[in-house]
Amino acid sequence: MTKVLLTGATGYIGKRLLPILVQRGYSVVCCVRDKNKFHVVESIKDKIQVVELDLTQKESLNNIPQDIDFAYYLVHSMSTSKNYNTLEKQSAVNFREAVNKTNAKQVIYLSGIVNSETLSKHLLSRKNVEIELNKGKFSLTTVRAGIIIGSGSASFEIIRDLVEKLPIMIAPKWLKTKCQPIGISDVIKILVGILGNAQAYNNCYDIAGNEILTYKEMLMGFAQVRGLKRKIWTIPVMTPKLSSYWLYFITSTSYKLATSLVDSMKIEVIAKDNEINKLLHLNPISYKECIKKAFSKIEQNEIISSWKDSTISGRMDYKISDYINVPEYGCFKDIRKKQVKDDLSCIEKIWMIGGETGWYYANWLWEIRGFIDKIFGGVGLRRGRTSLNQIHAGDTLDFWRVLYASKNEKRLLLFAEMKLPGEAWLEFQIKGDILIQTATFRPKGLLGRAYWYLVFPLHGLIFKGLIKELTKHNNVNTR
Repeated sequence: MTKVLLTGATGYIGKRLLPILVQRGYSVVCCVRDKNKFHVVESIKDKIQVVELDLTQKESLNNIPQDIDFAYYLVHSMSTSKNYNTLEKQSAVNFREAVNKTNAKQVIYLSGIVNSETLSKHLLSRKNVEIELNKGKFSLTTVRAGIIIGSGSASFEIIRDLVEKLPIMIAPKWLKTKCQPIGISDVIKILVGILGNAQAYNNCYDIAGNEILTYKEMLMGFAQVRGLKRKIWTIPVMTPKLSSYWLYFITSTSYKLATSLVDSMKIEVIAKDNEINKLLHLNPISYKECIKKAFSKIEQNEIISSWKDSTISGRMDYKISDYINVPEYGCFKDIRKKQVKDDLSCIEKIWMIGGETGWYYANWLWEIRGFIDKIFGGVGLRRGRTSLNQIHAGDTLDFWRVLYASKNEKRLLLFAEMKLPGEAWLEFQIKGDILIQTATFRPKGLLGRAYWYLVFPLHGLIFKGLIKELTKHNNVNTR
């Protein structure tokens, strides 16, 4: 059986590509940094292999099997750190050297369109990765995409936030920049279509839809699909820094990602040709059709992957296993216990917490805390959650990260990614007929201790109300 190495298996593209590859009969080796963050449906578990590695740690790449036939390079370090360009280049070198030791005939790399003479820091980093991968013994196929539109994609969510929240926009001048968006379904078709395709060996292709649009036209097109009337005026006086803050406060993006996006949005990303469409006999769907497909998935609660669950949406520069054991020493705790009349109803409520459902009690206080977090450069509450009623380790849940989730064990453990002078956990667990709700805070220095005592009265109000609502016996809508 043909063996395919898939890096970025927990990412936005990788999560969607994996089931298609399995369906096509490939044996897939999934590369992940943290196995605890990797979850797949039961039907494909016995058809994949999972290896844990970190591309920045050269020795960890020894976990890559030598008998792979093909490989996908889908990793991306944008805005995870200030020197992400250096990290991306070193990761590419490490990967190239590791794959050179295998039987791989082809590596497929998903990059960004780079046909401008002046590249943003982000696009220049992508180009440098391509240069390094191209030095390998294998055949490299590079596909360069601009804006990818699909349920859960960063571009889609940012456009959605802007259009649905702002009837009138005073926007930066880069909204007049032209780009060529492509639907996620077409991206997946291309990535699968060029796998093992000898005509694609040692070639690079720009991939895009058939429409060239300005960012303003994309916003207005989204509004038309949603039946919304919107007015947009662009002004030339908004600096890149102000533009970044504009995106950061209005949308669910992080400030680091907003800065990288603004840097890239000043440059046109238009495909040079449509050679890949001819090779694969592909007719890309329109931008508005992409929007309609995305909302169809959202309405059916079938979002396969979301950019919000990735490193760039928070502070996932840690392994879940490092924080899954909640500390005791030097910690403050708020422990509450309450009898559960219907544990099934209670678990369903816990599994739907946050996002559109909210926090059941004093939501306005949670919203204020989210706003304060945004002010200080945190993620706030706007990340929400990918699925209405499913939770897996590694998922985002407002300003929390899911560390552990087991309905069988009746336990959910969250770790705070908000700006704090310390570290915080929130745990729900049913033992017998008792729900135990535990908030743990490990302070850093005097500021951390002062913070705990300052917010203690509010915690008393919020956590008391939360456990009371969770243990109420009523029917739960599990759409």
